[in-house]
Amino acid sequence: MNHDNAGDLGVQGITEADIANYLAHTPGFFERQAELLATIRLASPHGTRAVSLQERQMEMLRERIKGLEHKIIEMIRAGQENVAIADRLHRWTRSLMLTADPSELPGVLVTQVQQQFLVPQAAVRVWDVAEAFAGLAAAQGVSEEARSLAQSLSLPFCGLNTGGDVVKWLDDAHTVASMAMIPLRHGSGDGCFGLLVLGSPDPTRYAADMGTDFLMRMGELASAAMARLLPTPQA
Repeated sequence: MNHDNAGDLGVQGITEADIANYLAHTPGFFERQAELLATIRLASPHGTRAVSLQERQMEMLRERIKGLEHKIIEMIRAGQENVAIADRLHRWTRSLMLTADPSELPGVLVTQVQQQFLVPQAAVRVWDVAEAFAGLAAAQGVSEEARSLAQSLSLPFCGLNTGGDVVKWLDDAHTVASMAMIPLRHGSGDGCFGLLVLGSPDPTRYAADMGTDFLMRMGELASAAMARLLPTPQA
């Protein structure tokens, strides 16, 4: 017999697969051959020494338990992070709801976004507002290009800073590497009346492939708050 093929072909043509299949379907084998278990020696994955079958099984169990522990730790960490994000969103929403004067909403919205979510730069602009709020800084300097861009967004945009009028709303636009743009809409079928812009010097903070579910929720809350600046619908 060719010894190079000994692992695949055993005595009288019996293969390792045949032996494994026999043992798997003959649970009483090791009960009848109990002394065999004590003599089986396997290579340890943690060195060159040989260990018994029982020791090897214990090592495998320890490795499996360690892997499960790591997964549990990751789940706990993710849960803690989700709770922290929910708390920040709650505080941000509460600050908007407690703003009695609608004219203060743009400033509160931007300031709280930066503080609660650690956003380096943020800005908001609105248009077609009620006459009483037309003089607000947040209602100034909105070009047709910016309005058209906002209207074209069905979902929040995340990606690199490519310039344009919108990024100029930020205080230090030349340091912005990545940005997010969140359209503001009064209702699902209504047109866009504003745009919330977030900027960061980190090019990966608002990557193009990141999920936008959370930003969508932010947009819905911001839209609900800033809608107080719009004209009251006529009966």
